[in-house]
Amino acid sequence: MSFGHVAIIGLGLLGGSIGLAVAEHLPGVGTTGYDADPAVRTRAAERGLAQRICATAAEAVADADLVILCVPVGAMGEAAREMAAALKPGAVVSDVGSSKKTVARVLAEALPGHTIIPAHPVAGTEHSGPDAGFATLFHNRWCILTPVDGVTCADTERLSEFWALLGARVEVMSAQHHDLVLAVTSHIPHLIAYTIVGTASDLEEVTQGEVIKYSAGGFRDFTRIAASDPIMWRDIFLSNRDAVLEMLSRFSADLEELRGAIAAGDGQALFDAFTRTRAIRRSIIEMGQDDARPDFGRSDHNGG
Repeated sequence: MSFGHVAIIGLGLLGGSIGLAVAEHLPGVGTTGYDADPAVRTRAAERGLAQRICATAAEAVADADLVILCVPVGAMGEAAREMAAALKPGAVVSDVGSSKKTVARVLAEALPGHTIIPAHPVAGTEHSGPDAGFATLFHNRWCILTPVDGVTCADTERLSEFWALLGARVEVMSAQHHDLVLAVTSHIPHLIAYTIVGTASDLEEVTQGEVIKYSAGGFRDFTRIAASDPIMWRDIFLSNRDAVLEMLSRFSADLEELRGAIAAGDGQALFDAFTRTRAIRRSIIEMGQDDARPDFGRSDHNGG
């Protein structure tokens, strides 16, 4: 492993999981960690999320070969500026944010002259905070790297190797392409989940509590997604605004088409649409990105 010391800034679900995964898979690699919240730092030290929990970001990154920012997308710039003066020459700076174009721009502005390789491990659960992390979070999950202009293939390969050793499957693409793909596969589903769970909440009084009482599996899955960290998702939607709006327009058109088929009693159109989407579900299972067992084989430590 070409990174001898990894600094983790932000010690919630993803940051904590990285620290635990490094300890399990890369025992020869040193780790330092920092979080802006003193209570989180205390709990991170108790759980051993990094070998040393530091009082400042600058202290955490001082000797690091790889720095990973695990803070909300909206806080990336501030976090980068806090540590900028302490970064050693040649250190690779990365992150775990769910939108990449904005992050790449913000980090380039805050850290001129440094090697920046934004990344997105497509893994997580609805839980957050220093107690949420676990070492196997990245196993068989994709991690997408979106290196900025000027980054060498060698540095990208080093970061790719790091994530592969934590159990992830690595893909490299442009930040713009990443944001468009993730708007479809992650951001719009979250927006729909927040909306439908909010609608159900509004209807609770009308239905005398029966929306929650008689929740079927589909609604329960929506509530799992809608329980995700509100700060993180607020920042994701604002930072990936263009791609989300583009995909939302397409979704709205498709939804209106289904509405028209229901209104017209067009059973064949509905059957055709549902058959096509069923095939996509089977493809996801075949690729190992979910489980065909009842309740998706999920446990408390298996999220998406």
